[in-house]
Amino acid sequence: MSELLHLGPLAEDALEAAADFHARLLPSIEMTLLGGADPLTLVFLPAGSDHRAWRLAAVQGLARRFAPSRLNAVESDDAKAIAATQSWLAEAGGVTGQMLSLDGNGAPGVLYPAQ
Repeated sequence: MSELLHLGPLAEDALEAAADFHARLLPSIEMTLLGGADPLTLVFLPAGSDHRAWRLAAVQGLARRFAPSRLNAVESDDAKAIAATQSWLAEAGGVTGQMLSLDGNGAPGVLYPAQ
């Protein structure tokens, strides 16, 4: 079953945000994965580009540690874009360890069903 785990808000400072993530949020992410969440999509709120490296490293490390379970992350505050990406990731069996920045514009008719 595909699951979403919303993370945040985190500090604006990248070092503070990374420290908070590892100290406070990482244990619950690991427990969710051990509980059978597959695939799991982490949802980060948008942040400055200085957050990209630590977020990607955390996602890739978790994906390696918990393989063959799949874990990916998105950066967005757009519920519709997050839901569409979660649906796509659920069907994309070879995609894991990825960080996707969503802008909410998507690909009409591909990610977003026709109205």
